[in-house]
Amino acid sequence: MANSFLDTREFARMTRAIEFIEREYQRQPKLAEIARFVGLSEFHFNRLFRRWAGLTPKQYLAEVTNRAAGSALRSEPSVMDAAHSVGLSGGGRLHDLTVTLEAMTPGEIRAGGAGVTIRHGIADTPFGSAFVADTPRGLCRLAFVDGPGDGKDLKQLRDLWPKAQFVRDDARAKTLVDTIWGHKTATLPLAVCGTNFQVQVWRALLELDPAETVSYSALARMLGQPNGARAVGNAVGANPIAWVIPCHRVLRAGGQLGGYRWGVARKQMIRRWEERRTGVS
Repeated sequence: MANSFLDTREFARMTRAIEFIEREYQRQPKLAEIARFVGLSEFHFNRLFRRWAGLTPKQYLAEVTNRAAGSALRSEPSVMDAAHSVGLSGGGRLHDLTVTLEAMTPGEIRAGGAGVTIRHGIADTPFGSAFVADTPRGLCRLAFVDGPGDGKDLKQLRDLWPKAQFVRDDARAKTLVDTIWGHKTATLPLAVCGTNFQVQVWRALLELDPAETVSYSALARMLGQPNGARAVGNAVGANPIAWVIPCHRVLRAGGQLGGYRWGVARKQMIRRWEERRTGVS
């Protein structure tokens, strides 16, 4: 069956191209060098990048250079043209997705998942493949993966819930992905494991408007912790559920992109996708 999402091989190549340009922009690399780096001919790479990103590699290189010279990231033209890159239509997806979040109780954590079945699998999303896992109470893990397997993410989950029963279920993973990035109104329960402070941070992120961004320090102030930007950063970095809990909307002071657990290039793509979907410029 044809996948409605972006081809994961194309995603990987374009991600590598963006990372290469971001890293090497001071040398102003030529098209031939970038194409060679991702293993494509100049013609095919230029055409693919433009179709996928909505602008040419040369134009993107110019944007990166301008940004380094002082342009604010949010004032730049869109880097990722979602309408062409992921083939979705309609308004911002999170307008239609009602998310509820529940934290695991101390007793459940101490039990190590005894008596709980965790279904897990790999599914394609608009931003590459993802490891997805859920319990009867709700989605407990969504992590983008760049390699062929889910070994690291599955091990982390097994370490966290050593007494749980784990069942491979790619069909279930695909159903969850379709719920998150699909077209139907849906309610998605989340079941997370974190400290009280981490859960507070994740709840605050869920309260952001679609495509709204916030700095670490502003988020700390929202939580009544004006000197807690570093602690907020640690909680953001520990987010177990990519995209749905929108840690990609947290920026450094001054609007700089900052880091991202699943890659800065992916963070940029996600933010541009949201901006295009919600009409933010």
